[in-house]
Amino acid sequence: MSQPQNSLISFFDFSEKDFFWKKLSFLAFCILFCSSGFAQTRVGGRIVDVEGAPIPFASIVLKGSTTGTVSDENGNFYLSSEDSSDVLRISFVGFETQEISVKSQDVNLKIVLLEMASALQTVELYSGRRKNKNNPAVELLRKMWENKRKNGLQVYREYSFDKYEKIQFDLNNVDSTIVKSKLFKGMEFIFDQMDTSAISGKVFLPIFINEAVYKIYGKNQPKLYKEDLEANRNSGFESNQYISTYIKDLYIEFDIYASYIKLFDKAFVSPVAKSGLLTYNYVLTDSAYIDNKWSYNVIYYPRRKGELTFKGDFWITDSTYTLKEIEMRASRSANINWVKDLYISQSYDALNDSVILLRRDHMTSDFALNKKEKSKGLYGRRTTFYGNYDFETKRENNFYRKKNDNFANEIYSKNDVYWNLNRLEALNEQESGVYQMLDTLSKVRRFRQMFGLASVAASNYIAFNGFDLGPITSTFGQNDVEGFRLRLGGRTYFGPNDKWRIQAYTAYGFRDEDFKYAVSGKWLINKKNRLTLSLGHIDDVQQTGTSLTTSNEVLGNNALSAALFARGDTGKLSRLKMTTANVSIEPFENFVVRLGGAFKNITSASNTFSLDYIDENGQIQSQTRQSEWDLGLRFTPGRRTIGNGVERLQVDANDYSTFYINFAKGYKNINRSDFAYEKLQFFYNQPFNIGGLGRLFTTLEVGKIFGTVPLALLNVVPGNQSYQIVNQTFNLVDYYEFVTDSYISFKMEHNFNGRILTRIPLIKHLKWREVIGIKGIYGSVTDENIAINRSNIAYLAPEKTYFEYFVGLDNIFKVFRVDFTWRGSYKNNPGSRGFGIQGAIDFHF
Repeated sequence: MSQPQNSLISFFDFSEKDFFWKKLSFLAFCILFCSSGFAQTRVGGRIVDVEGAPIPFASIVLKGSTTGTVSDENGNFYLSSEDSSDVLRISFVGFETQEISVKSQDVNLKIVLLEMASALQTVELYSGRRKNKNNPAVELLRKMWENKRKNGLQVYREYSFDKYEKIQFDLNNVDSTIVKSKLFKGMEFIFDQMDTSAISGKVFLPIFINEAVYKIYGKNQPKLYKEDLEANRNSGFESNQYISTYIKDLYIEFDIYASYIKLFDKAFVSPVAKSGLLTYNYVLTDSAYIDNKWSYNVIYYPRRKGELTFKGDFWITDSTYTLKEIEMRASRSANINWVKDLYISQSYDALNDSVILLRRDHMTSDFALNKKEKSKGLYGRRTTFYGNYDFETKRENNFYRKKNDNFANEIYSKNDVYWNLNRLEALNEQESGVYQMLDTLSKVRRFRQMFGLASVAASNYIAFNGFDLGPITSTFGQNDVEGFRLRLGGRTYFGPNDKWRIQAYTAYGFRDEDFKYAVSGKWLINKKNRLTLSLGHIDDVQQTGTSLTTSNEVLGNNALSAALFARGDTGKLSRLKMTTANVSIEPFENFVVRLGGAFKNITSASNTFSLDYIDENGQIQSQTRQSEWDLGLRFTPGRRTIGNGVERLQVDANDYSTFYINFAKGYKNINRSDFAYEKLQFFYNQPFNIGGLGRLFTTLEVGKIFGTVPLALLNVVPGNQSYQIVNQTFNLVDYYEFVTDSYISFKMEHNFNGRILTRIPLIKHLKWREVIGIKGIYGSVTDENIAINRSNIAYLAPEKTYFEYFVGLDNIFKVFRVDFTWRGSYKNNPGSRGFGIQGAIDFHF
């Protein structure tokens, strides 16, 4: 059985849609596997005061240019530019501006700034919240906000433009120990592609490039948008769908004017939004001509440590007050995992005096296991160029509703001539060499072996030619009926765009000495509307009642049936024999209609657990035979997927809402079926980003059975007797403690992302993140359903609402979460638990 839900990756419960293994293995693999061209000027060092204390957020500019940077929290800086200059200009409020002569390659500078005579008065002016009053930098911001709606694409009724995107990953901090490592024996040629970062000065080795060309169409009245992928080209990990999915999940576009910028599941305060006045300090430091327009330079830096903020500078043009350039660097103290540095720059072009358009958007992420300066990791770089804007062509609304096939072969087979003509920025020598280097590397046996190990960790399968063995994490289990359980399974796999797939497994219990199995097949008949036919059969032991909203899926995730560790009686298991057939179609994007039929044979799998009921002849029956058809509708607006095969991966599994409604009808006397009934289920999940306060997840489930049915067909309130956090269950409810035929259930969970704990002395450095939540359910059972019951389970329904509430600590050692849960009602139920502690592996940035 399965349900639409937000996946929380827990102990011994890893599904293919979860990204923990994909993210962790990708990061670990790249760190493990981890004739250069030089800019004309490359300088770096440290800025301090006369006592040697570092000066953070100082402005460093190459004199005679607009190329500059800002020192970090420790006063360190690095600056690289194609501009030729031998004078460096350093300034910071309260200190004398200094100009020093530098060499073209000088990265070990120590620069001492002297305090100004009026330093105390200047610092007074720009300290605390009073700095916004009469602050010329803030006045420039206010004028920019007044003119914001006059800038950009909002001015025009309709528009189109070209977008070229380049994503690159590089192994960084490459030194002699890596180059000489035995790990790379026979692959030394890859180090010919090493280069030096213009942002950090670190030596890096490119290992992956993805290029894409898009055509964007938009209309403001009514609000319509269309993005057509016209060309795509990969090198590096293109054969691994999981890693490609992870890469796409890392980089999303954002609006610089929005109050919060969402990056890596976190909401950073935008430095040019109104909310920035409470978060940043602003200092007007310089002015110059940029593209023949007089512009002002403003430096900004965070008021407090530990928050999701940036430091950097931006340029605002005079008279029109439009944003011309901006650089942003995430604070090292920000509560974000695995990302040591994050750098963003954007450049805008002026179409006329009142309209500016985004021209270039660049983002560099330094991924590492820790934030030590010399730690090795990898760069992730995305550069996007925008051009060829058209505001004259008019298009009908139907044009925007027609979606192109983004997986057509011609998109991925463009030749070099096409790419040379359609890149909005040419590849440099190192980038061009990556294609040839990776093509050569893919033929090296040692590399194929290493890449194979990474693929196993990422996909949870061991790949053979056309067949994958797995999932690996489902191999072992334990329960009171089967004892130790051994499971072996696999699937066909020829590529991410397979039109058909067969999956199967067999399992053996060493206590009941019995084999179980399941087999499922899917065939994608039509790619355009995703018409899919599925068939399956299962004969296995399952823990029913682990979710409220269910569907007749043969290979649904049911980890609680075989958790390695659990408390109490785990013998309330059912033996399910079920054959299913269904067809699904996606008439428009992210809206799926599914029609299916199933025949089930359900009996108890244990001598201590009864599913007995009284049939219409007054006889006691222990077996339930049931024929059923169901119609399901699922809508997931905003969902993004990777691949165009019969199975696809989700890019942003926790970022979109889910609406699901299912109607099932049971028939009597068809294939000796026992009961006639109707079942209606509704599921709604909605995540909310609440700015700097974190993320709220809400879930609502409603269901009702019309007709008389036995325990095997009732809705069992999902319990959880394991020691792991399982999202769709009530963590203090035992299996079959409550049953219903009508219910309404809710869940609210809020993760503050460390908003509170990172402000508390002594523990703030731990970077823990606080979670709070509540779950509840109200339900009932009709007298008719109670009357036919002859099981040894009491039909207790939560008619006065069962609820439990919890407090959690997330991000423990960056990967663990622990929840402390209290029962709020039904505290006197026999054997009930009033308090419980459960944990999970919870991987987030």
